[in-house]
Amino acid sequence: MAKQLADLNVFLVGGAVRDQLLERDIVERDYMVVGATQQQMLNLGFQQVGKDFPVFLHPETKDEYALARTERKQGQGYTGFVCYAEPDVTLEQDLIRRDLTVNAMAMAPNGEIIDPYGGQQDLADRILRHVSPAFSEDPLRVLRVARFAARYHQYGFTIAADTLALMSEIAASGELVALSAERVWKEIDRALAEPNPEVFIDALRACGALKALWPELDKLWGIPNPAQHHPEICSGIHTLLVLQQAVKLSNDPKVRFAALCHDLGKGLTPAEKWPKHYGHEQAGVAVIEQVAARLKVPNDYKLLAVKVSQFHLNVHRAFELKPSTVLRILEQCEYQRKPELFNDILLVCQADSLGRLGAEHNDYPQAAYLTELANLCRQVSAKPFVAQGLQGKAIKEAMNKAKLLSISQYKADYICPE
Repeated sequence: MAKQLADLNVFLVGGAVRDQLLERDIVERDYMVVGATQQQMLNLGFQQVGKDFPVFLHPETKDEYALARTERKQGQGYTGFVCYAEPDVTLEQDLIRRDLTVNAMAMAPNGEIIDPYGGQQDLADRILRHVSPAFSEDPLRVLRVARFAARYHQYGFTIAADTLALMSEIAASGELVALSAERVWKEIDRALAEPNPEVFIDALRACGALKALWPELDKLWGIPNPAQHHPEICSGIHTLLVLQQAVKLSNDPKVRFAALCHDLGKGLTPAEKWPKHYGHEQAGVAVIEQVAARLKVPNDYKLLAVKVSQFHLNVHRAFELKPSTVLRILEQCEYQRKPELFNDILLVCQADSLGRLGAEHNDYPQAAYLTELANLCRQVSAKPFVAQGLQGKAIKEAMNKAKLLSISQYKADYICPE
C-alpha cells in the first residue's frame, strides 16, 4: 500500500507553497493528485469528502488531496460550476483556475516549484494579481482577495490595478448578491481576525463591494462629525481608525466587528443636522439588527455590537454620571451575568475614544473606573440582608442601595481624593 501511495503523482499546492516561500508558518497543507481517478483514491484508502468535486482525506495524515480538475461556469454565485476531474487534466490546467498567481504554484516532492503563471515574481513584487479572466466567474473571490490584502498588508502587498478593476466589474454586475449570507459572513469573520482588517474594508470600498454587501457601513464615508471631537471629520475614516485601535486591544473578531458597527446609527442622521448626530447610539441598534439578520451574524457578535452602540457615549461620560445611571448601565451591560461581555464593551469604547486623529496614545481611565465600580457592585451579596429578615423585593432594594452607596463613595474618592 505504501508503494502504491508513493506512486501517486502528488504536488503540494496553494497557500502552503505561498507561505513557505514567504517564510510564514504553514497552517495547513493541501495536495493535488494528477493522473488518478476517484476509484483509485478510494482503493488506496482515501476518504472522499467533496460532493461537487473530488477531495479526499489521506488515510493516515488526514491531509486533503484533491484530483486535478477544471471548472466551467454554469449559473450564478459561488456554487454555479461544473467540475471535470479525469486523469487527463494537467497540473497547469488545474492551477489556472485558481484565484491569484501567488496561490497558483505547486511544489513537487523534490522541492521543485512549478509556477506557470508568475506567482514567484508577484511574491517578490508584493502584488496580489488574478491568474486569468476566469477570476470573474466566482464572485466570492472579491472578498477572498480583500481578505488576502488584509493578511499580507504587513509584508507590503497591494492588489494589482487590473485585479481591482475585475473586482469592480463583479461588484457592478450584481453577482455578489447571489452569494449566500453564510459565505459572505465567513469571509468577513476571517478578515476581522487578520492583522489589518481595515485593509479588507478599504479594498471592498475601492471596488464597490462594500456598498453591495454592507451599505450601512459604506454610507458612513462622507458623513461629517464635529471637528472638536473628531479632527478626522469623516465618520467612515473614524470607523476605520477605531477598528485599528480595536486590533491593538484585542484579537477577538467580535470586538473588531463591534468597532465597525458602533457608529452605524450616524448613517440615519438627516444631512441638515450634520455634523451633530443626536440619538445615533439608539438609532444604531436597529441598523445593527438589520445587518445581523441579512448577513446571519452570530448572536454574540450582534449582542456586543448592539450594547456598544447603545452605551458608548455614556461610557465616555462615566465620570459625569449619577450613581443611579452608572448602576443602570452596568446592569444593562450585564456586568454580573456576562462579565466578559462587559469587559469587551469597555474595550470597544476605549478603541472609539482613541480612534481619532491625534488621540491614538491617550489614556482612557473610564475603563478602569467602571471596571472597579462593577467589581464593587459584584461584592454586594444578598446574604446579610437575608440575615436581617428581609424577603423578596426588599432584598433587591437593599442590595441596590448598598451598590449605590459603594458607587457614590468610590466616585467621591476618585474625583476628590484626600
